[in-house]
Amino acid sequence: MGEPAGSHVATVGELPPRAGGLRERLLAFRDRLLGNPSFHRAAARFPLTRPIARRRARALFDLSAGFVYSQILFACVRAGLFDLLADGPRSTAAIASATGLPEEGALRLLRGAAALRLVQGAGNGFWRLGEQGAVMLGNASIGAMVSHHERLYADLADPLALLGGRADTNLARLWPYAAGERDAMAAEEVAAYSELMAGSQSLLSEDILDACGAADSRHWLDVGGGEGVFLAAALRRNSALRGTVMDLPQVATRARERLLQCGLAARAEAVGGDMFNDPWPAGADTISFVRVLHDHDDAPARALIARAREALRPGGRLVIAEPMAGTRGAEAMGDGYFGFYLWAMGSGRPRTAGELRRWVLEAGFDRCRELKTAQPMLARVLVAERDREDVKST
Repeated sequence: MGEPAGSHVATVGELPPRAGGLRERLLAFRDRLLGNPSFHRAAARFPLTRPIARRRARALFDLSAGFVYSQILFACVRAGLFDLLADGPRSTAAIASATGLPEEGALRLLRGAAALRLVQGAGNGFWRLGEQGAVMLGNASIGAMVSHHERLYADLADPLALLGGRADTNLARLWPYAAGERDAMAAEEVAAYSELMAGSQSLLSEDILDACGAADSRHWLDVGGGEGVFLAAALRRNSALRGTVMDLPQVATRARERLLQCGLAARAEAVGGDMFNDPWPAGADTISFVRVLHDHDDAPARALIARAREALRPGGRLVIAEPMAGTRGAEAMGDGYFGFYLWAMGSGRPRTAGELRRWVLEAGFDRCRELKTAQPMLARVLVAERDREDVKST
């Protein structure tokens, strides 16, 4: 007899965990225990478990209050607070006057910022930069990222509505190329996202190059490389290296200007084109995707890897650098932050290093290994090598 209409027969990969298994029994016991208010009260009173109970309560509260914390940071950036304190302590009244806030409002912001170590009290009603505020001041690109989160916050006002479908979003309008609108982008749209990418890329370029190096490369092709910030960093590492950045024509124009300003125009060029459909520049022995693949859904991302294999010289290498899902100590950043960010953007998803490695090998690369980076939460690096069969056959 056939299955009843509408029924679903689970495959092996879809079978649920065994309800009677030891691990499932232990997890069920844990859930009952943690959901019991009496257990929480007892744990909070008992000296040995009190620190654990308090730490977990604080973590849960921080999770629920996280949006408020991010808005305090956003307010500090919008008000220019870190720049105001760059030259030393200022009074609450002076800060209120400079930011256009009433003094009570400025004081509330300053106290909230102090709780997040963005500022700290300097005595007698004065305030100075805190540890985190000093970091913000020293990295302007972080402030730019925080400012543009205004669009993401608006999209997340109703997260279930956002998850209901990738409709028109505020964030997608910042990244129109993600929706395939590559030809109709206005100059101001290109400038907005190009400047944001250039600023944030400067934070990562040196870490990525510390991992993969540039000394053994002769011609580096950076695909989807924006204004050429990463390529410029690679060229500065190796004075004999030549390079090409490929991006949309509107972006490539900006890349040419940047490379010229950096004094690298003699060794570098910027090629405008659609990386999915147009021919890639030939002759590269290193091709890189720096925060490119996770911006695209699975089929186009795999197509880019395959095109890189075709474009590389025999014996060449592919460098993939981006934040990845499953990064130890940064799990929330992968599937949490980037999972929702890319959904709101309208394209792409975070992927594990294992998933990307499998795609690379399936595309025909010989080997693929991960190299250590200083800040894996921001970028992990995979390097794949193309075989030298063409060399052997000649």
